Amino acid sequence: MHYDPSLIEKKWQKFWKENKTFRAIEDTSKEKYYVLDMFPYPSGAGLHVGHLIGYTATDILARYKRARGFSVLHPMGWDSFGLPAEQYAIRTGTHPKLTTKKNIENFKVQLSAMGFSYDEDREFATSDAEYYHWTQKLFLYLYQQGLAYMADMAVNYCPQLGTVLSNEEVEDGLSIEGGYPVERRMLRQWILKITAYADKLLEGLDDLDWPESVKQLQRNWIGKSKGALIRFFMDSGENLEVFSTRPDTLCGVSFLVLAPEHPLVEKIVLPEKKAEVESYVQEVLGRSERDRISTVKRKSGVFTGRYAKHPITHEEIPIWIADYVILGYGSGVVMGVPGHDERDREFAETFSLPIHEVINSEGYCIHSSFGEFCLDGLCGKEAREYVIRYLERLGLGEAKVMYKLRDWLFSRQRYWGEPIPIVHFEDGTSRPLEDDELPLLPPDIEDYRPEGFGLGPLAKAKDWVDIIDSKTGKKGRRETHTMPQWAGSCWYYLRFCDAHNLLSPWSKEKESYWMPVDLYIGGAEHAVLHLLYARFWHRVFYDGGLVSTKEPFQKLVNQGLVLATSYRLPGKGYVYPEEVHEENGVWKTASGEPVLVRQEKMSKSKLNGVDPQTLIEEYGADALRMYAMFSGPLDKNKLWSNQGVAGCRRFLNRFFELVTSSKVQDVDDQQGLALAYKLVHRVTEDIEKLSLNTIPSNFMEFLNHFLKLPVYSKAALALAVRVLAPIAPHISEELWVYLGNDAGIDRALWPQTEERYLQDSLVTMVVQVNGKLRGCLKLDKDLPKDEVLLLARKAVDKYLQDVLIKKEIFVPNKLVNFVV
Repeated sequence: MHYDPSLIEKKWQKFWKENKTFRAIEDTSKEKYYVLDMFPYPSGAGLHVGHLIGYTATDILARYKRARGFSVLHPMGWDSFGLPAEQYAIRTGTHPKLTTKKNIENFKVQLSAMGFSYDEDREFATSDAEYYHWTQKLFLYLYQQGLAYMADMAVNYCPQLGTVLSNEEVEDGLSIEGGYPVERRMLRQWILKITAYADKLLEGLDDLDWPESVKQLQRNWIGKSKGALIRFFMDSGENLEVFSTRPDTLCGVSFLVLAPEHPLVEKIVLPEKKAEVESYVQEVLGRSERDRISTVKRKSGVFTGRYAKHPITHEEIPIWIADYVILGYGSGVVMGVPGHDERDREFAETFSLPIHEVINSEGYCIHSSFGEFCLDGLCGKEAREYVIRYLERLGLGEAKVMYKLRDWLFSRQRYWGEPIPIVHFEDGTSRPLEDDELPLLPPDIEDYRPEGFGLGPLAKAKDWVDIIDSKTGKKGRRETHTMPQWAGSCWYYLRFCDAHNLLSPWSKEKESYWMPVDLYIGGAEHAVLHLLYARFWHRVFYDGGLVSTKEPFQKLVNQGLVLATSYRLPGKGYVYPEEVHEENGVWKTASGEPVLVRQEKMSKSKLNGVDPQTLIEEYGADALRMYAMFSGPLDKNKLWSNQGVAGCRRFLNRFFELVTSSKVQDVDDQQGLALAYKLVHRVTEDIEKLSLNTIPSNFMEFLNHFLKLPVYSKAALALAVRVLAPIAPHISEELWVYLGNDAGIDRALWPQTEERYLQDSLVTMVVQVNGKLRGCLKLDKDLPKDEVLLLARKAVDKYLQDVLIKKEIFVPNKLVNFVV
């Protein structure tokens, strides 16, 4: 027989589809296993092989767990709302839903060709009205719990994209989407009160089987800090509240700094300083927060002309305004302690402000005693607690816990997102839509560009926006902001549990059966975006009795990046690999220009993405799946090589030839069974430990040994074929039937390991003459002593010529030493 993956793979993909082989069933007599990928945004570029690393890994686990008797839920859907489709609509006039539908069809073709075992009946897209009906309903649940509100906020506004961006969507003053400049502006926005769940989100991390690096990123993002809230009073009656984690340095304060956007700025600035301060504030608010807090920039600031009284020393402390203080961090006021803080020192040195040292090199307080306030000689926690008790007694401050985490800026000025189901009235009140008014569909419009600052594209549809409210009879105005892309991905894993429920987002019965997700695989870039937001929504649902678990994802694995060779013309950009050639060790273009060669993350922008469809057509999906795992450990970065796919195809050719060989017989061959059961044991361990990169090498080792046998045991090969199925399912299905089994290898249980076959029957015996190594023997460990000695003499015969053997030292299964 000839191995032809193009025929075999289409045949079995059709079989799986027609027989609904991978349909998930809630069988209470079985243990469940829910394995999930972070579902993709269906971009126009389609998939490249980098996407397939995680998808192949989850598919191996899904197929393995089915074979172990679990009820397995392994779904796939589409995170289909978002900016790229909207930007394409602006450029071409094509409705985003048409672009999205086309892209999804392309993705489905690519994923189907890989043979992934998804339950296709549970598929949905977040832009389906049937889905975002429930996203809107869940938003209203948050609203009813007091966790969604509107407020005027300084926001990150991107004029090029025409929308507000969250802090997480901005990097180095540029939008992550497109790399456009971002400004700070005031705007009325929808906010989700994620800060109300800061402690619960922190506590929940402890019991999760997640990479410690991801858990630490979330801890740092939430940023819980214990300290003191300290009041500095002004002659005008105003007081400035300062949060500090180091109240023990209070006597080292030589200035106070307000955030430029602090509401007290307008009230306290002296009239003669007003123009200077306003100019400075305007300049600072046009910059991103990341830019403002950068440690590499020279400190800037402006003096307000006003002073506040130090609560301990009663000195007059000058009040400044500076860009490095952010309103959302702490109280928006910082006490400058230049003797013990690097940023404060840089600021003090820039503006020639006093620098007082109040902690010595050993950590003890110095120069910090004034009247009954005696801090000198105290250290660390003891000193901090003393200051807090003193301030509390005098009403000048108290212990305080603060968080770096800020409430989630939720609304966007976009078209392609879930409309927010709220109606506003002329009297300033608002009303959430009722169940019979959902889903609220967006209007059809021709121009998808924003209407202007603060107004999304929906504002253009006047007939849709301005309404007579059917419930109250009042004139109303629909909300023109939409939800962010994160909204749909905050709960999609729950919808997969009950994807076609028309009465609720999920039933409690099905949710309690499937949740939590047992294995969740996706990129580390989602550590403080999707993963934090989804945990927040889920914990709210848990507190309301809507779900049965506190956390949604029990085990998380971040797949490593896939690197590929890129070629770039200095100062001109990237070129395609097929446009370059090597000449005397230098890579050049056809015109002879030298190019820079790098190993970089595979991406469309670097022109180094590899289309999986091309590799499938040349080598087959099973070879591609096998190399996707063989290329390196799942959680590590790996360098892609198409030659590696070719190597896996050669292995599959040899394996196919082995199983279909005329030497395959129904024989009781213990050597063959021993090789097969050792393979079963190793593959089982590899999958359980997620050491998926070692599975192919174990098969290659098995093949090399098995081919040396005089006869091939059919039973042994059936074991090998069964455990090959998770990583190379198409060829395994074909060979399973060839060996006389019923079609549908996924229905066959995983073989149990047999200990008797795991013990090595051969041992290596060292042969010595007068204690010196002279040879080695590979022998059956049960061989009698006299036979071992006979074989040992033959092995070192040349060293025993013309000598008398005085003694034979025999250590079973280890050594023979001839003393001559």
